[in-house]
Amino acid sequence: MAAVPKVLLAPITVTPSKPLTPSHLKGLFWADVLHRATGHLAEVTYRYSHTTYHRTEQVLGFWEFLDRTEGDTDYHDATETEIGELYVRYRAQEDRPGAAALRPYAEAVEESGWVHPASERVLRLWSGHYERLGLYDPGLREHQPPGLGLEEMIDRLVAAGCGLDQRRWGGSVHLDLTRWGLPLRQIVTPDGRPNYLACALRELLVLAPRHDEVVFLYDRELAPDYRLLERLLGSADTVVRCVPIGRVPIGGRIVSARHGGWQDHTVDRLLAAVDDEHDVPAIRLGLRLYFIAMLGPGDQQSFRHDLLAKSCARAERLLDRAARDPKADSAELRADLSRYQHSHRYVDPYRLTSSLLARSRRTIDAGLLSEVFL
Repeated sequence: MAAVPKVLLAPITVTPSKPLTPSHLKGLFWADVLHRATGHLAEVTYRYSHTTYHRTEQVLGFWEFLDRTEGDTDYHDATETEIGELYVRYRAQEDRPGAAALRPYAEAVEESGWVHPASERVLRLWSGHYERLGLYDPGLREHQPPGLGLEEMIDRLVAAGCGLDQRRWGGSVHLDLTRWGLPLRQIVTPDGRPNYLACALRELLVLAPRHDEVVFLYDRELAPDYRLLERLLGSADTVVRCVPIGRVPIGGRIVSARHGGWQDHTVDRLLAAVDDEHDVPAIRLGLRLYFIAMLGPGDQQSFRHDLLAKSCARAERLLDRAARDPKADSAELRADLSRYQHSHRYVDPYRLTSSLLARSRRTIDAGLLSEVFL
């Protein structure tokens, strides 16, 4: 009997400092469908640890900013929008706190898994959104430290000839894959601050070799860093798959959440627009149809409320067809899902979701909808 393949799914995390927007939802739905579908054909580890990335300056700097400017503010009842507006203020500042100001926060994260009350509030709200949307929760509020300490990770890179540590001479730490024609990439500043890539390596150097396939989902803007990870982590025993996903333009423009402009497109606003017309299953399926099949992997189409509503209406019709022609055979479900694996072990969420809208698909498997899309 063939061994069940092991797949590591590692999507890019969303910083808990703002509301979830269409671009965030798109990535979350892609990861959710990929995880749930592939789980019927392989042993899937969904690694999405906020703990790992709290050490980045993006997070620690925001926490330091909040304590310095807002003092002992109680965030227990704060909204995502209120916290997000504070994050926009922080990112608009030209000056950034130095390593000394961030060190107490970094130590609290490492020693006890401490999370600032503002981010804890955001994660608590996100947990509610996940439940409402039928998203698998990979441990949003759990303490999930990486397998390696920062120094241990650097030592491993240097020992493998893939790290350049110049801190003893006042320099930085770089990921060095120049032997493969790739550029040097700084991962730790001279004063010891790790970036997102350094934090990722603290868990991926341990996790990747334990799996037959590693799947990265990420913003297209981060493609250079993920090419480095693909080169570093890929081996004869572990295949690395990169799945870049375009952001969702708003009014024809792609703007990072740190610049604001998302107030009319938060997850609460999107759900409020369809709540009165559709029930929960139709909304869950409709959002997946829209953000995966209709928007696709690119970034050419701007978000449209009318098309989201049409997707929910389409979802209602699909659910009605499935109820009238139910199937629940697990072998048939696995056979159906395997058609969308192509040359990899993971199930392609775009091809699978788009197939639900194909005119040639005469039947809709109720088991497929309940197991993967609802």
